Amino acid sequence: MTYWINNMKRMFVYNAERDFYAKHFPNVLEDESILNLRLLKRTDIDQLIEIEKQVYGFPWSEKTFRDCMKIGYSCWVMEKLDEIVAYGIVSIAAGESHVMNLCVDPKHQRKGYGRKLMKKLIAVALEERCRLILLEVRPSNETAIALYYNMGFNEIGRRKDYYPAENGREDALILATDLIHEESENEFYSLDQLLE
Repeated sequence: MTYWINNMKRMFVYNAERDFYAKHFPNVLEDESILNLRLLKRTDIDQLIEIEKQVYGFPWSEKTFRDCMKIGYSCWVMEKLDEIVAYGIVSIAAGESHVMNLCVDPKHQRKGYGRKLMKKLIAVALEERCRLILLEVRPSNETAIALYYNMGFNEIGRRKDYYPAENGREDALILATDLIHEESENEFYSLDQLLE
């Protein structure tokens, strides 16, 4: 029922602010200063599911998102004029952080939003004094792999048959980066040092 109501709202609720800027100041819509990073709310989940369906052949379910929130994972969305353009989820435990999901709406890809959101997830890991941040990615997702390598991640392993795929299963590459200086077990990098 909630899904239906939220879809109806999107169809019939007029966003005067977005339309005003689109009509009179179209360049403002490309201005990154209007991006807002905030914690995920339960009311956002239907929008995330719609983005998931556009991006992934095997999208996360509503229950998966709700479980991530219930467990206490750090769940973030990036908005642009009240429209969710990207989201990311990271778990923190035992001095490690694990990026569970990082996704950008297809109509907003190739604008640097994935990089900005990953920086936020790394910042969360640093705030929690994590020693390592890791993630899994499909070998077929070359765009994401290039982003992660560019941000200092390295391949540390492979999970056989990790992801469902159209013709069976697909492996996952495990990528990670250290968040502490090699010379000192107690000195953490700053976000700027990691991304130099």
